[in-house]
Amino acid sequence: MSARSHQMRPHRNRRRLLTAVAALTTVGALVAAVPAGAKERDDRHGKGGGHGHGRTVDVQLLSFNDIHGHLEPPSGSSGRVTHTNPDGTTRTIDAGGVEYLATHLREARKSNPYSVTAAAGDLIGATPLLSGLFHDEPIVEALNKLELDVSSVGNHEFDEGAKELARIQNGGCHPTEGCYERGKKFKGAQFPYLTANVTHEKNGRPLLDPYFIWERKGVKIGFIGVTLEGTPDIVNAAGIKGLKFGDEAEAINKYTRILERKGVKSIVALLHEGGAPASTSYNYNCDSPGPGDGISGPIVDIAKRISPQVDALVTGHTHQAYACTIPDPAGKPRTVTSAASFGRLYTDTTLTYDRRTKDIVRTAVTSANHVVTRDVPKAADMTQLIQRWNTLAAPIASRPVGHISADIENSPTNERPLGNLIADAQLAALAPVDKGGAQLALMNPGGIRAGLVHKSTGTEGDGVVTYGEAFTVQPFTNMMNVVDLTGAQLITTLQQQVSGTNLASPRILQVSKGFTYTLDLTKAGADRIVVGSIKLNGEPIDPAKTYRVAMNEFLTGGGDGFSVLKEHTNKLVGASDLDVLLDYFTANSTPATPLTPPALGRITVVQ
Repeated sequence: MSARSHQMRPHRNRRRLLTAVAALTTVGALVAAVPAGAKERDDRHGKGGGHGHGRTVDVQLLSFNDIHGHLEPPSGSSGRVTHTNPDGTTRTIDAGGVEYLATHLREARKSNPYSVTAAAGDLIGATPLLSGLFHDEPIVEALNKLELDVSSVGNHEFDEGAKELARIQNGGCHPTEGCYERGKKFKGAQFPYLTANVTHEKNGRPLLDPYFIWERKGVKIGFIGVTLEGTPDIVNAAGIKGLKFGDEAEAINKYTRILERKGVKSIVALLHEGGAPASTSYNYNCDSPGPGDGISGPIVDIAKRISPQVDALVTGHTHQAYACTIPDPAGKPRTVTSAASFGRLYTDTTLTYDRRTKDIVRTAVTSANHVVTRDVPKAADMTQLIQRWNTLAAPIASRPVGHISADIENSPTNERPLGNLIADAQLAALAPVDKGGAQLALMNPGGIRAGLVHKSTGTEGDGVVTYGEAFTVQPFTNMMNVVDLTGAQLITTLQQQVSGTNLASPRILQVSKGFTYTLDLTKAGADRIVVGSIKLNGEPIDPAKTYRVAMNEFLTGGGDGFSVLKEHTNKLVGASDLDVLLDYFTANSTPATPLTPPALGRITVVQ
């Protein structure tokens, strides 16, 4: 858009500033204020007696993960969970929203004087506008009110770099936008963020605390937190310069030994990595013995390498719901849980602590996921928090930016209607010669965080797209780039979607109109890309020719395993991806002529 309100400028500029700061300052200096030692703290939950006068005491572990700043109830399928009935039929349940999460957690704690609450990362980052517009201060404030005790750091905690993560932990107003409310300074997270496997390259010291010891009336449980080892592949490189992301299991085993030497034998690992159960129902019994049942994915191999001294694993990242057991290296079953995402579920795990051995009785550990239903009273303090931040966000969030004729979906398939629209918007913005001369655009699917819903979510009216809705779709505010790539590099880019680090879980780029190819899923690895089918406006791609390609800075940095994209040349930096999308809506939609969902067919899939 040619003109934007003063209220929007700071947000638009935040990525430029962070990139500049990261280029000038080492990560070691950025996080100097963050301590690297371990913390001990008394539990804040429960004042009563009981459950702890005999040899054993039951400790309640409440956990969740991947809340991604969802203060308000998520909309559409993002705000529902699937329940399997006893007869095998399924039904969906509306779920999520911190007003309801707070009520459920507080009710669960009432009869449990030994209760600890933990999370497995991605609490911030990729967030809706209500939190993201204010650099996630609102969700951190909510988590403090939820009395979260400890969390591991997820990959999205690094979306704005290590310096911003340090501010999230320690507090202080934003370096460029300042304090959002007169007389109020951001206090930071009142719970420790743990990163046992994220260290400084120069000295090997952990970026943040590697572990945390929770204690209540002589009962001690150690928590070790680790971040996704593959984080460097999915965040901007500038923000994590000087950091090393190590093996998750090795870091957990290292600090397990340290905790044991300190006399802490009861240990829980918080991992921002996960798996995929055979069913999407939150109440699926993934210990079922049937063929094809159970859980698969990275967490299985990781869990089998983690010391048997670790009593339970709280996981995340995959946004799946499960409460399973996976054998430890000794072959004994161990509880592994995940509470889906967006605050739709929480996990309640019972850890039976033996006062004599100071260890958890592993055979007695039980765990189950519970729905954050919306049929309970809203927590008044959370309602007030949401209303306060909504008042600040309203002038920006409710502004109409475009019109659509129907839902434009972000369904997790190879080619997505919304992915096509975004790629087309990027090409339209950067095709003019003075804007970069782009001939095609590529968009990473992970950067598209939600679909666009035709039905009104407020007072804007059906079919109206608001700034808040557009922000929710593309919350990262990545700057757009136009670069030179050879045809050979373009071919390799497509092959890297389905090979290398993306072999097990392909990441299919969304492509602009006119760029077509065939994806043959009957083949394996890079062979899934039918090279002879790759065309631009009907002409086969010439490996020796140079093409101007638009993409965001995350991709030009080699994100999502697209290492060949780092070989680009002749880069031109354009507007942010969000601004490009807003401009496209303004130029191509009106109430009388709304945008229609783009047709599929750019990627021909052979099954």
